[in-house]
Amino acid sequence: MLGYIFRIVKRANLKYFSRDKFFAERLREIIGFTPSNLYLFKLAFFHKSTLNNMNGSKAVVYQSNERLEYLGDALLSFVVGEYLFNTYPKADEGFLTKMRSKIVKRKTLNELAVKMGLDGMMAEFNQTSISSSMLGNALEALIGAIYLEKGFEFARHFVLRRILKRYIDIAVLESFDDNFKSQLLEWCQKHSKEIDFRIISKYKTDKRDRFKVGVFIDGEEIASAEDYNKKSAEQIAAEIALATLNI
Repeated sequence: MLGYIFRIVKRANLKYFSRDKFFAERLREIIGFTPSNLYLFKLAFFHKSTLNNMNGSKAVVYQSNERLEYLGDALLSFVVGEYLFNTYPKADEGFLTKMRSKIVKRKTLNELAVKMGLDGMMAEFNQTSISSSMLGNALEALIGAIYLEKGFEFARHFVLRRILKRYIDIAVLESFDDNFKSQLLEWCQKHSKEIDFRIISKYKTDKRDRFKVGVFIDGEEIASAEDYNKKSAEQIAAEIALATLNI
């Protein structure tokens, strides 16, 4: 009983008196409630690259959102898998796996994070440029924070109601294939062509690795692209290559 009263008082303090009032209000618009452990939710938006830009004494106070991201990733994968299992009772494992991959892949999560307004939250808490991949990570970390604050069932309903049913058109997703690398690999196999994805360069920006990847078909460079994530750079390069080859 005392624990319950303490949480109510803490939420009221956040809502009406705390200097974090505006953060709590913006967060409530996104997740639907005012958390009692606000630090946990701040942490969800705190990327590791910002730690690299802080001096040692301040960095000790903070962690990054990586551990929360790990937790949210696991929960998201399960909830999406369960949702698809119930939505497609006659579908085989291959179809369900492909559909889940379309939803939980980095590009989709990045887009969902923008739709939910997480880009603004990330800009507020990080002293670095915000890349699209950071947004998807923050979404997973936010799900992890919700799980720790409210438990599994609440987090599960959050994913279902505030993410999947609000932002994902499952019928459109079913017929859409944006795995550009896979499409390009299939085309090359069909036409007996050799394809290779090569890292052309790797360098640091904002103390983070950035990759430039090239697509080579029969030894000729067809396209190239850059991103902070190697797989993402490959997908972008493959999309450019498909357009270049009019496929």
